[in-house]
Amino acid sequence: MDSHYDQVMKARAQADADAPRLYFAYSTILDRAAFDEWKGQHSYGFFELPEGQLAEALDVDLVYDFPSRWWGGRVAGLTDAPGARVYGRLFRIAGKDWPIVQHKEGVVTSMCVERSVRVRVDGQEVEATAFVTNPRRASMDGPVSPRFVEALVRGATSAGLPADYVARLGRGETR
Repeated sequence: MDSHYDQVMKARAQADADAPRLYFAYSTILDRAAFDEWKGQHSYGFFELPEGQLAEALDVDLVYDFPSRWWGGRVAGLTDAPGARVYGRLFRIAGKDWPIVQHKEGVVTSMCVERSVRVRVDGQEVEATAFVTNPRRASMDGPVSPRFVEALVRGATSAGLPADYVARLGRGETR
């Protein structure tokens, strides 16, 4: 258990359980094995990420804009990019579980912030929340993390994202 557990559990107890959130996930949380390991390390074994639906965020692209010591290089967030799209999965998260997702995505440590994205799922567009690099912490210094790219590819593959998109991730390409 880490030092953020009590903070997350307090937020969870105060959250509106009847207010689910739509969450667009495009990053390493899609790697189920790695996510399960993270849950175990942080004492969230009771939380299950739902199956989710294949989705694409519209008019955004990946940008490797957060230098991470843990990953050994820059990791990806989202940036506005008219006409571009990022594939991922759309999850409906119970309100009481949102603080766990925030912890995983780095809100608790101010690494990331929430932002609204337009997402296409099953031919319809909806608004969802994604997590992006906190602008105060964004930097293009240093190389992209090869380990992070490998985790992105594992997650995208296990999430059933389109093969051409997974290949693009493997090459470390943005648009």
